[in-house]
Amino acid sequence: MSLPLASPAARPAVGLDLGGTQVRAALVAPDGRLLARAATRTDVSGGPRAVVEQMRRLVDDVTAGQPRHGLAGIGVCAPGPLDSAEGMVLGIPTLPGWTDVPLTAWLQEALELPVRLENDGVGAALGEWRYGAGRGLSDFVYVTVSTGIGGGVVSDGRLLRGRRRLAAHIGHMTVVPDGPLCPCGNSGCWEAVASGSALGRRAREAAAAEPSGRLAELAHALAGGADAAVLVRAARDGDAAAGRLIDEEASALGLGIVNLLHLFSPQRVVLGGGVAQAFDLLQAGIAREIDKRAMPPFRDVPVVAASCGQDAGLVGAAALILAPPEPPTGAGSAHG
Repeated sequence: MSLPLASPAARPAVGLDLGGTQVRAALVAPDGRLLARAATRTDVSGGPRAVVEQMRRLVDDVTAGQPRHGLAGIGVCAPGPLDSAEGMVLGIPTLPGWTDVPLTAWLQEALELPVRLENDGVGAALGEWRYGAGRGLSDFVYVTVSTGIGGGVVSDGRLLRGRRRLAAHIGHMTVVPDGPLCPCGNSGCWEAVASGSALGRRAREAAAAEPSGRLAELAHALAGGADAAVLVRAARDGDAAAGRLIDEEASALGLGIVNLLHLFSPQRVVLGGGVAQAFDLLQAGIAREIDKRAMPPFRDVPVVAASCGQDAGLVGAAALILAPPEPPTGAGSAHG
């Protein structure tokens, strides 16, 4: 049974962000400030029910001393595809067993609070629209570059939804026909070419090819192997091989962004996610790709770093309750 979404008034909400590596939670004030946060490693092997229990415990952690009736509700961002209107996870390629999971209903049962569910990229876009780099804009595109690539689109002052609210799976544009295999099963998706996972794969290949280089040295010193974060650090240290890979990443990101400019004609493109922590290294290469490929009327659209940074998903999840993009669904259906 669906719980009614009460007016948030001055009450905070909890934002939950489900990822393949971590589940994160935050208590968020109505103005978007994070009041408390907690995280735990995602219990992938335990399956959806175990992760819901993790979420319940995280909510308890961030609301310690806060009575449940003092909360406006719970917003959840998760990878897709999902049907946010029905509160249903349809399938997450990176999380085995997450097929046709009624996540909203399970969480409402566990927490006895209204719950709304949204795709993680769309949720982060909502956070940036309400509280960050997209605030006050009627048209903008948010791109998150992390393990995968996701995003959300605001067009004519409305969050773009599409059939079953499945719009804006921007990471699955095909940008390199017959390119690398994507977790979705297609080849050459933007995600397969330009995500943090793809960048990490190239970093490992480069470290193996040049074992005496700075990239391999850092990977060994940090004992975690070469990944995107190690690559960025090596590039900042002046490693030539790492610098070339950063330039390739910037070009790959720019290629996808050009497509987004032509499709949605935004006022601004906002780049977030883990890889965006290297935005200062990527910005010039992205701009070159836009100048090279975009039609002239689209070339002056600014590409900027997300203001909410790594917290965009948490803030956006809470914004589903505190500042929803549209009125809650009516009685008789799960809030999403």
